[in-house]
Amino acid sequence: MWEKPRCVFRTKMASCSIEDVLAKAERDEAEKLKGITVNKDLDLEFDPGNLLAFDKNRIDSRDLKDIKREDFLRSLARDNTQLLINEIWKLPTERVDQVIVAKLPDPTTLLPRQKPAPKPKPPTKWEQFAKLKGIQKKKKTNLVWDEVHKEWKRRWGYKRAKDDTKEWLIEVPESADPNEDQFAKKNKAKKERVARNEYNRLKNIARAQKIKVPGMGLAPTPQQSKAELAQAVNIAKISTASVGKFQDNLPKEKTPKNTGKKRKFQPLIGDFSSEKQKQLDLLKVMDSKRPRLDMTKAVNKQMREEDMESRQKNKKAFGKKGRRGNMSGKGKGKGKAGGKGKGPQGKGRKPQMKQGKR
Repeated sequence: MWEKPRCVFRTKMASCSIEDVLAKAERDEAEKLKGITVNKDLDLEFDPGNLLAFDKNRIDSRDLKDIKREDFLRSLARDNTQLLINEIWKLPTERVDQVIVAKLPDPTTLLPRQKPAPKPKPPTKWEQFAKLKGIQKKKKTNLVWDEVHKEWKRRWGYKRAKDDTKEWLIEVPESADPNEDQFAKKNKAKKERVARNEYNRLKNIARAQKIKVPGMGLAPTPQQSKAELAQAVNIAKISTASVGKFQDNLPKEKTPKNTGKKRKFQPLIGDFSSEKQKQLDLLKVMDSKRPRLDMTKAVNKQMREEDMESRQKNKKAFGKKGRRGNMSGKGKGKGKAGGKGKGPQGKGRKPQMKQGKR
């Protein structure tokens, strides 16, 4: 007799739990599928450019102190986000790659930054030169057609097209040494180009940060050669205020070669008025029918040629007549040049001038 009530009781408990689960599922589904229409006492202020919305409606303090504070904040954020999305869809739209995109207007609210705005990078030496000369950078594709392999390859970098260091056959030039390894020569030239590009990159960084860098060939190395040490000593000597005029030489120090005046080149950046005037003068000379002649230069050249011819004639005449007596011996009379030697051609004879000097 006790089995039936027990079964009825279990059935009622089961039926109640199922109804609760279904009701909760319906509430969750309704929460997820809320309508896009949200009612507010005061309309929100929108800034679509910044995806920003201002809600000026009053918030009840009891909702924030209640146990369900998180649910209240989540519901408020959901409603305001829905209103912002509704405002965005009022803007003009377009389709990009099968996706509908809204065109945002310019922002109207100035938002503070957490960090200062990054400063623009200072231009490199080539960028300054290109800007002054009006050289515009042309964008190139990264892939080019390789005629040898009949496929598209990268223009630069690894596995690039027309890579001369990967050739299996290299023609030896006529002026080159036949025993020289041309493959090693090309690899060495490539390493030098890479090192030069890296050096220029570091120089641009140092110039931007106003840091002085050492000259070419004076970078510290594990083992410096004799020529590098001599160059370093010479540069240190001429780095004084007198440009090395009062610096004493070291023991057994050789005078450096090629220390004359350096060639002066026109600056790549700055005022181009002098360059413009030179180009105009050159165009005038090319346009004139008769070439411009420098009379002073022409007269000096003619005088040098005549002097050379006369010296050659005197040398030939002196060789035909021969010499009288021994020049190293001591004669008994004075020389023709009025010297104190006793012979006709003694010590008082005037030395002969070297050819080519005046």
